Amino acid sequence: MPAEPVAPPAVTEDDPGGRAVRRLVAVVALLAVLPALYLPGLVHNFFDLKIYMSAMDWWTAGHPLYDYVQPDRVQGELYFTYPPFSALLLWPFGLLRLGVTVTIFTALTVLAVVVTTRWLVLPVIARHGLPRSFTLIVAVLLVMAVESTRETITFGQINMLLVVLILADLLFAVPQARRWAGVGVGLATALKLFPGIFIVYLLATRRWRAAAVASAIAAAATLLAAAIAPGDSWRFWTRELWDNDRVGRTDYVGNQSLFGLLSRFTAPEKPDRLLWLLLVAVVAGYGLWRAARAARAGDLLAGLTLTGLVGALVSPITWTHHIFWFVPAVILLLDAALSADRPDEIRRRGWLAGLALVTTAVIVYGVVTFQKWGTDPVRTHDPVDFVTQNTYVLLCLLLLVALPVRAVRTTRPVEKSHQMDRTPH
Repeated sequence: MPAEPVAPPAVTEDDPGGRAVRRLVAVVALLAVLPALYLPGLVHNFFDLKIYMSAMDWWTAGHPLYDYVQPDRVQGELYFTYPPFSALLLWPFGLLRLGVTVTIFTALTVLAVVVTTRWLVLPVIARHGLPRSFTLIVAVLLVMAVESTRETITFGQINMLLVVLILADLLFAVPQARRWAGVGVGLATALKLFPGIFIVYLLATRRWRAAAVASAIAAAATLLAAAIAPGDSWRFWTRELWDNDRVGRTDYVGNQSLFGLLSRFTAPEKPDRLLWLLLVAVVAGYGLWRAARAARAGDLLAGLTLTGLVGALVSPITWTHHIFWFVPAVILLLDAALSADRPDEIRRRGWLAGLALVTTAVIVYGVVTFQKWGTDPVRTHDPVDFVTQNTYVLLCLLLLVALPVRAVRTTRPVEKSHQMDRTPH
């Protein structure tokens, strides 16, 4: 009598093979999506990096560094705008072939994405028992997908290298009271002024020694540049630093700052400076107050993320590739959603997860990648314009209010607080 056919075992949620297949499909799907997201950005063709290298050639030939100018059909005339210390570090790259420099900058940015994502995600993986390799791979691919990363890579920017310095300092050196705490923030500030907001954060959290070290390092690097290039340094700090027109149109939608928002109401005229300063004072005061509270509660990641969002809002110019800080914000939201276990917390789980998903969708689609904003001044005419032209500004403001902060529940010192549970406030 023939044997009865045996049905193959059903693939269940607990089946290791089924889980492996689903994870592989997820990774392949993300890898397939990335080219479609990068193709529009590839038209940048490392535009910013080429400006830097051309400026280095101009400087090497004996011309004043800040006289270098390059025309752009969207932004008009673009100049070299980084501090002199950045020029000293960029100068050796001008001696290389452009293709070699592009390769180095791209490789360093990708490496920085991998390293920083690992720093941010590993504590969440440990807290919630998530699959380590799969979660890390998915997280890295998602960070590679967001507009700030795409713009950083395709323009040839240095933003992710600054993020490495800031996170290494504020997640490890400062909480562990290392002797070199503050060095990373100080170097980042000397390279590009935006990270200076984190020195203010150190002061607000009463990390006096780290703030002093950061200030001293920034000053030392600036003085070193002044000793090597005194004329260019004097010109930058006394004149070029205060000229916003050197970096492009403030009304362009790529400028996602409060000043950019106001500029889009008044373009082609500049907005009222007093109104802008008033908004800056309110936003900076509230955001840094929340950041300081987060640090006192032991949630260092929330503190530095809130500070990064404040910096993006108050800077006169905040291009889309500057706003890395949405990435840790999403991680904080997801961590809080996964940690919700009490009845009152569970009611907020859907809200936190929903905000994380909306934020992810917004920063992957972006505000400039798939939009043609043209070369004319951009004006805000109606509520739809207001939302579409200021999406990142509005999202930053929302996260300043809604970002959850972890409460310390154990007697372990603050320096070890990255291992504690997260409770939304």
